[in-house]
Amino acid sequence: MKAGIAMFDKTKVKLGIAPIAWTNDDMPDLGAENTFEQCVSEMALAGFTGSEVGNKYPKDPVVLKKALDLRGIQICNAWFSAYLTTKPLQETVDAFIQHRDFLHAMGAKVIGVAEQGHSIQGMMDVPVIDKKPVFTEEEWQKLAEGLNLLGKLAAEKDMIVAYHHHMGTGVQTLEEIDRLMEMTDPNYVYLLFDTGHLVFSDVDPIVVLKKYANRIKHVHLKDIRKDVLERVKKEHMSFLQAVREGVFTVPGDGMIDYDPIFNILKETSYTGWFVVEAEQDPAKANPLEYAIKARKFIAEKTGL
Repeated sequence: MKAGIAMFDKTKVKLGIAPIAWTNDDMPDLGAENTFEQCVSEMALAGFTGSEVGNKYPKDPVVLKKALDLRGIQICNAWFSAYLTTKPLQETVDAFIQHRDFLHAMGAKVIGVAEQGHSIQGMMDVPVIDKKPVFTEEEWQKLAEGLNLLGKLAAEKDMIVAYHHHMGTGVQTLEEIDRLMEMTDPNYVYLLFDTGHLVFSDVDPIVVLKKYANRIKHVHLKDIRKDVLERVKKEHMSFLQAVREGVFTVPGDGMIDYDPIFNILKETSYTGWFVVEAEQDPAKANPLEYAIKARKFIAEKTGL
């Protein structure tokens, strides 16, 4: 064992990658030419065994499962947009049940939920840092109660809800993550820990890790290009503009020091998936090349 390497148990931690590097659901022109088959084939080629779900993925679990089985890949999670703060509760509940049942049919255990009420992450011209939404007391209440309910619905299928803090949303800062964790039931609402979104929002990932190790049930690994982040702030870019400019990259290719992050995840006996989720413009950052780069870096740092 090399010094400074956190060796993980391959039976407890598995490696996935998100299709967002091949085709971007928020900006369909990015990677429009990349097919579902190419995407999952290249994931397998780069050495990943898990995937999240993109818009080009077949909606029929039987069809999807067959394509993935051929490549030794399984679905580990899929993004779910909640509108608990802005729409009638039942709308989110109905959509969630459908989403849960699809993921359950695919054998996934985690449902990554992000509140999209008032979100500006999909708006091309709204500055992501200056104009982020802030929830009212009443909205916080609706969010917490709604998430507890979604967590109970997930538990019916032996699944869990992992909340995805995200740039351009009402749960982005450390204070907001703290509040969400405090207001929700730890038996039903867990945390999706995303290194890139934390650093983008000037939050120290180590602080979040140490505080919520027992509630972190899914991990997104991405890195931040420091020079691009500085430009995003200075030029008041939107989230989508920041992505286009290359604010995100794969772990090991940016400003984040991953050694302490992996060490704490190891010390706290993290079990679940590490998912590389680094959305870039595929024309600038070849998805296969970057997937291989990420895979090598993770192997080096974790033994996985």
